[in-house]
Amino acid sequence: MPRSASPFTPFGWVDPESVFLHLFADAPHAFWLDAGVDATSGWSFLGTGRPDEPSRAMTRSADGPGLVGASPEEDAEGAPFRGGWVGWISYEGEPAWVRVDSLLAFDHARRRVIAHGDPTLAARAAAAPPAPGVAPAPARGTASARVTPARYAELIEACRDRIREGDAYQLCLTTRFTVPGAMDALDVFRRLRRSSTSHHAGFVRAGDTALASASPERFLHVRAGRVHTHPIKGTRRRSPDPATDRALAEELRTDAKERAENVMIVDLMRNDLSRVCEPSTVGVDRLLEVETYPTVHQLVSEVSGRLLPGTRVGDLLAATFPAGSMTGAPKESAMGILAGLEGQPRGVYSGVFGWVGDDGSADLAMVIRSVVIEPDAAWVGAGGGITWRSVAASEVAEVGLKARAPLAALGAEVPPGW
Repeated sequence: MPRSASPFTPFGWVDPESVFLHLFADAPHAFWLDAGVDATSGWSFLGTGRPDEPSRAMTRSADGPGLVGASPEEDAEGAPFRGGWVGWISYEGEPAWVRVDSLLAFDHARRRVIAHGDPTLAARAAAAPPAPGVAPAPARGTASARVTPARYAELIEACRDRIREGDAYQLCLTTRFTVPGAMDALDVFRRLRRSSTSHHAGFVRAGDTALASASPERFLHVRAGRVHTHPIKGTRRRSPDPATDRALAEELRTDAKERAENVMIVDLMRNDLSRVCEPSTVGVDRLLEVETYPTVHQLVSEVSGRLLPGTRVGDLLAATFPAGSMTGAPKESAMGILAGLEGQPRGVYSGVFGWVGDDGSADLAMVIRSVVIEPDAAWVGAGGGITWRSVAASEVAEVGLKARAPLAALGAEVPPGW
């Protein structure tokens, strides 16, 4: 898609799932950024692209996408994303981006679709037949875990030792669950979004690797010179009994450990954003609010600021990535400690995915509650924030809770003890 303003064609409502299956299911580089099953607000974006040099998408040079004053507020006709890049950055900083060639924007609130670029796209999307049902996942047994529950508990104690020594005050300790075999990545995502629908879910295929995510955590949202981040710290399971479910949400909202953990990351994100925001503009918009999803309750806050003139995507990521909710605090110390304890790369898990627009806007979500599908295996990362008051048994159970739905989309189970 050219950098100049692309033509757009609005037309009536079509289900995003139907359109993706009809137009993009077999494309080698395709994306479906999903506002959720039966969403009544937000946007979904579908399309295809071509691999692009990461320096172009994440540049810090003067000719790269700007972030301050470059993107106007959304007008009556336009979508927040009108062309640019879609992809991910791994926790270790490895990027996978595609330059968008075809783009459909689905406005869930106004029940309309906007086709950008290709003049035939609207007609082809409007002709999409209803999506067929997705088959249940083939039973694949128990996933293999990178570490045992007992070993994870030992690592929790090692984290507490480092906290006691003053080297950190929160550490986000993670692990991985792997399921061998070839998978249909798109079917995995279709199952995952049904069981764990979320406002920032997504499917991104970049050649031989695909990401299927039901992420509830919005990392960076940039629009009209402002940046917002929405850190999540604190999790409780859902219950089918309404009274028990409400009690679990209230327990999460009032839990001293969970609240302290969340506030630590809020302070860290305030510090990160202050590096690229105008003085005195960084503030806390929401603090310690419970958000409810199909399988979990989450404790969420929001921090925002006005970006300094001339700030670029690379400047913002250099100041904020990896996200504090996936490292701990202080960030640099936490990352060093965790690298030693975890012993292996995290890969795409704990990174970010989403879009960066030509006009300087951006919307990136955390790669959590996700599946990474490779040609001969798929894997799920999960973890939790460890503080001095962490109880090993509770932290182990939280990891199992977070991994359960993504593994179920693969037809696999969490190993015993998780």
